[in-house]
Amino acid sequence: MTPPAPAPHAFEPAGEWAAELAELQQRRAQARAMGGPEALARFKASGRLNARERIAALLDADTFRELGSLAGKGHYSREGAFERIDPTNAIVGTGRIQGRKVALHVDDFTIRAGSSEATIADKWIYIERLAHQLRLPIIRLVDSAGGSVKLLMQIGGTKIPEYPSWPANELLKTVPVVGVALGACAGQGAIKVLSSHFSVMVREQAQVMAAGPHVVRQAYGQDVDKNELGGHLVHRKSALVHNEAVDEADALAQVQRFLSYLPRSVFHTAPVLPATDDPDRADDWLKDAIPRDRRKIYDPRKILTAIMDRDSVFEIGRWQGGSIITALARLNGVPVGVIANDPKVQGGAMTLQAAYKMERHVKLCSLFGLPVVNFVDQPGNQTGLEAELGGTLLGATRVGEALNECRSPWVSILIRRCFGMAGALHAPKYGEALNLRYAWPSARWGSIPIEGGVMAAHKAEIDAAPDPAAKRAELEAFYLNMTSPFRTAEKFGILDIIDPRETRSILCDWVEDAWDRVCTDRQAAAA
Repeated sequence: MTPPAPAPHAFEPAGEWAAELAELQQRRAQARAMGGPEALARFKASGRLNARERIAALLDADTFRELGSLAGKGHYSREGAFERIDPTNAIVGTGRIQGRKVALHVDDFTIRAGSSEATIADKWIYIERLAHQLRLPIIRLVDSAGGSVKLLMQIGGTKIPEYPSWPANELLKTVPVVGVALGACAGQGAIKVLSSHFSVMVREQAQVMAAGPHVVRQAYGQDVDKNELGGHLVHRKSALVHNEAVDEADALAQVQRFLSYLPRSVFHTAPVLPATDDPDRADDWLKDAIPRDRRKIYDPRKILTAIMDRDSVFEIGRWQGGSIITALARLNGVPVGVIANDPKVQGGAMTLQAAYKMERHVKLCSLFGLPVVNFVDQPGNQTGLEAELGGTLLGATRVGEALNECRSPWVSILIRRCFGMAGALHAPKYGEALNLRYAWPSARWGSIPIEGGVMAAHKAEIDAAPDPAAKRAELEAFYLNMTSPFRTAEKFGILDIIDPRETRSILCDWVEDAWDRVCTDRQAAAA
């Protein structure tokens, strides 16, 4: 079991204020005891880390500085002497991850199931305000049952459901915000997870939902369990939670890795690591990474691994909107955002989920000053009745809006297809965007794919032919010759056609200038 976060210095209570210093130590010890031995034992039996163990597992050793540890409900004798304190179930403070300072907001489930209304709201709101004002990334370790009707007894009435001093939206505009679901996160707990730039939930252990089974049963007469309502399989479809983790250690490791690519705030630049991978490394197999047969697929993740710095690709949203891959990675030590199409899912087409996924990744990279590399194999928007009923085109429109607002240096590598409206969304094109783009010899583009376009334009001719299949193949071959990327390059419609093996070298050269632009823009904004 991971050791709990360290206690404050335990100086010997002595001198004129010995009694008060002893009381301070007593109060601190009772706060560290959380819900008490029995509650902690029950929680441990469930196989989970308690709140303070989670803090110790996440932060660098001995760096947690707790705030508000004395907050809670005090109990006093008839004469007014202190007896004990029931601590709040929100543990807050600051600490360091890989030497970089962060703010922390942690639910203690051993006290009233971590309910957001069974604590002093001013305490957890304070750390969020501090993170906003001091420009610190904030991490929420959420294990909360949300609201509680027992609040009525505490305050002797009801309240309007709001936290007017909570700067939730301003935080999202200013600093990296991370939400980690470590148990049943309902109501306010769910919002704390979802109101973030990166969220992760532990499979089977965590659920993120508007309300739990008891409320749903009362309201709708439906008998469902927590995982059916808000488990990880639900959010593979909803796309609300970015990532999944196999256990708590994995979840916390993902948090550490995500933050390693991001700056402290929008006023800072992200950390650049020493380059350890040859920028001119060229994996020979890349020359045949894209099959000549247009009906065959390939593994885009293998391509990303070969081109980005070794072991640097951190995928976000792996199980959602699978036709688009979004990730963070490094080029010659510089952090970048990565987008790629996956032909193994929906042929790589722009689905509604994929559009949402791409939109939020573009916004993340733009907000925090990460250059973007897009590996394009886009056959177009998903078509068909289901796509139209789902509003896929609206999703694509929102991607266009995000690209129009994007301020990240951007380069597109067209590796196979780039067709239609979705293909046009491969990069920003307005303002100062240069729309830097390269293509592999395997790339093809246009307003519509050849296969579908030939059938639409020559249907009567094909149907009337003695051998319709042969006629269709003949026409497709003719048009395919017309779509050679070299013809576009002749007209400077593409910046350059490159050997796939050159890609890493070109990108590592590009990112030097891209990063200089990011740093210059941040300095200008801060001036």
